[in-house]
Formats: sequence, structure tokens, C-alpha cells
Amino acid sequence: SARSQQMSFKVTFPIEHLFEHLTVSFELSNVIVDQSLKDQIFSREAGRICYTIIQAEAKQTNGNVFRRNLLNRLQQKFKAREETRKRSTQEWVCLVSFICNIFDYLKVKNCLLVLIVNPLYFSLLISLSQVDCLVLQLHRIGDQLEKMNMQLMDELFNLLRDGFLLQEDLSSMGRLLLLEILEFRAGGWTLSETAQKYYYSEVTD
Repeated sequence: SARSQQMSFKVTFPIEHLFEHLTVSFELSNVIVDQSLKDQIFSREAGRICYTIIQAEAKQTNGNVFRRNLLNRLQQKFKAREETRKRSTQEWVCLVSFICNIFDYLKVKNCLLVLIVNPLYFSLLISLSQVDCLVLQLHRIGDQLEKMNMQLMDELFNLLRDGFLLQEDLSSMGRLLLLEILEFRAGGWTLSETAQKYYYSEVTD
């Protein structure tokens, strides 16, 4: 399926040779952020790219220019999230994917990314593409977020339950995805083999 193809996508850009040609800088972080907001597949891989650049920058120059500007740009984008959501569903989904991907790879322990990531989820029950994005990111970092803020995760899943039961304009696929993530969390962020086969067969049919 298109979804599985996206999930298996691998960036082949020779990132290990990046520093032969470019100085890790303000401009480079801007390029990656801008590209991530245009390309959903790239946005899902950008965390790995950024992590590699941050590690190389720290090793070669003992600096953090790239990392600092990256987090500043994410904070700016988060502040303008409502404008983004109203302007473009695709850009909104890319933004959520990118921020969650960065969170997963950088393992930032301060409040910045947690404050950014959690509220994003409360606005993702509008279209199938947004529900799909929500479920994918919860699979990826839901357990990490829950450890940091159990109460907020409980509130989110109460919202998801209400969406599953009460949101009349939600498609059958959207309901299936919500049911799957509800079961996924209830099972301790894992699914039984039987459940995996069921949901996989339903999504790919």
C-alpha cells in the first residue's frame, strides 16, 4: 500500500559526506525545516538526518548552531500552528510528523519539545490524513510522551475515544485507525499478533 511504501522509505542522501561541502549552519537547518514542511516522507526521516548533523557538528566544532536554530524554528512554527492548519492540511501533517520525528531522535529532556508535541495531537481529528498522522506518531513516541505526562496522555485518549464514538463525519478508515491506537495503548503500547494481523489486513484491503 502507499502507506507501507511511505513507512519503508529510506533517505539515500550521503549525509556522511555533508561536511565535505557545507558548514553546519543557520542556513542548513532552515533548508531542512522548509523541505520537511513540503514533503511528508522527508519529514518522517528528517529526525535521523538532523541527529547525524548535530552529532557531527558537536564532534567537529564543539558547537550547537544547527541544533539551536532547529529548535528555534520549530518553536516558531508551533506558535503559528493555527495559521498553518487553516492554510494547508498537507503542511500541517508534515509539521506534526517533523516535530515528532525530531522529538524521537533528539530525546530532548527539557520542556520545549514536550510542550510543542502534546498540544499538536489535540487538533488532529479532522481528516483521514490527519488521523493517520496522529496514529503513526503515537505508535512512534506515544509511550515516551506518556512517561513524561500521563495525565495529558489520558486526556488525549479520552478525546480519541469521543472521536471514535461521536464524530459523525469520521470515515470508516479513520474509525479503524482510532480503534487500533486505542487498543495499542490499552495493551501497554503493543498489539497482540492476532490484532496486528487484523488491523494490517483491514488497512491494506
